[in-house]
Amino acid sequence: MTRSLRGIFDEDAELYDRARPSYPPALVRALAAQVDLDADSRVLEFGPGTGQMTVPLAELGCHVTAVELGPSMAAVARRNLRSFPRAHVEVAEFEQWPLPREPFDLMVAATSFHWLDPATRLTKVADALRPDGTLALVTTHHVAGGSRDFFVEVQDCYERWDPTTPPGLRLSTDGETATDTREFDEFGRVESLRFPQEITYTTRTYIDLLLTYSNHRALEPAAREGLLDGIRELIDTRHGGSVTKRYLHELILVRRGEGLRRGKGSRQGGETRRDGGY
Repeated sequence: MTRSLRGIFDEDAELYDRARPSYPPALVRALAAQVDLDADSRVLEFGPGTGQMTVPLAELGCHVTAVELGPSMAAVARRNLRSFPRAHVEVAEFEQWPLPREPFDLMVAATSFHWLDPATRLTKVADALRPDGTLALVTTHHVAGGSRDFFVEVQDCYERWDPTTPPGLRLSTDGETATDTREFDEFGRVESLRFPQEITYTTRTYIDLLLTYSNHRALEPAAREGLLDGIRELIDTRHGGSVTKRYLHELILVRRGEGLRRGKGSRQGGETRRDGGY
């Protein structure tokens, strides 16, 4: 199922580019400072989408190579990066993409690492990084906050139209939310930094956002339209035509250690998905 959903974002790259939020500037600044990025740094990004993290990385002056599965997404990312000659986008399945001879200083996966096979992904990371390189993950959690009443009430819509919705589901608080990093214990020192942000959406822009989530796009058309119609009505009639959504972004830095050797296999495990269909 993961592989079938992984390519679904390419169906409407322009919508994805328009609707998906940027990452907090403080997160990008922290990444640059923690990894000591400069103009000579070589950065590899997996799953750039249309460049939500790629553009800020390119703005730092780094050499950025971004590997994107979807050709339409890659085309939009290239357009967004046209002012940065040191950044380029490859269209490929990352697991099969041949690594260049020169290793990278940093590998970034912004809300994308969960799409890689847990059995092999750290082997690819190890092969891509220099001996003292860093893996930087950004995980995005949907947490309680913002328009709290709306996110309680909207569960009725999901329970009606999406059969996979657990009954009585409620968003976790910031304090209850964390990415499981045990996968990286034997590979290097792990550090996690947290960056919340709240964004207010109109009815239209919130529906656009939902249409960029893989689990919403994968619903049967009738169920998807029923769900979105119910959400539109809820926002317009009970919340004045807008809602505020709270995100918690974690920046997880894995400093390559003695355990992260080139070609070494990885144990299974990894990131806990609480991302609402990213």
